[in-house]
Amino acid sequence: MGRNRNAAASKAVTNESEQTKYRRLPVVSHGAEHLVIGFLMRRNILAYKAPPKNEGYDIICIHPDPKKVTKQIRVQVKSRYQTDCDRAFPVKERAFKAFDYLVVVFLNIGYFYRSRRVLDGYQDPEFYVLPVKWIRKHHTQAQSGWDKVHTKGQRIDQFKNDSGFEQIATDLGIPYPR
Repeated sequence: MGRNRNAAASKAVTNESEQTKYRRLPVVSHGAEHLVIGFLMRRNILAYKAPPKNEGYDIICIHPDPKKVTKQIRVQVKSRYQTDCDRAFPVKERAFKAFDYLVVVFLNIGYFYRSRRVLDGYQDPEFYVLPVKWIRKHHTQAQSGWDKVHTKGQRIDQFKNDSGFEQIATDLGIPYPR
């Protein structure tokens, strides 16, 4: 009897592992931070990754000219890898004081919630650079206890891709490269 129970438990762990291997993609989510750093640097914003497990922000941004450095901007990065996600992301209210901007990266690596093939959903990533003021305004706490920000149906095109990164450059006083 003990043998059957162990086999069933082992099978349950295997099934659980098979289900969660698509849910946990640490390389992909870690890559989102590096993508953001790359796009910030593309705009001539000097960006440094914060230490791992740093609470509240993931990237520090400063002016690239040491004579003109006046302040730093703290950026938190959140990512969703599913193209068919609900366009929401978790963020705790207590973290609002720890960052100036939150960049949500929709990596769009495929469909994971639809019955279509995963690769049919592959698209270019989208970046939304959301000021903390906007996050505060749109933050909700669900009954489940998860603090979330929902972007679906919101008018956020002004924060998308280059327009979003431009906000950080403007805050740091970095002119567009000529």
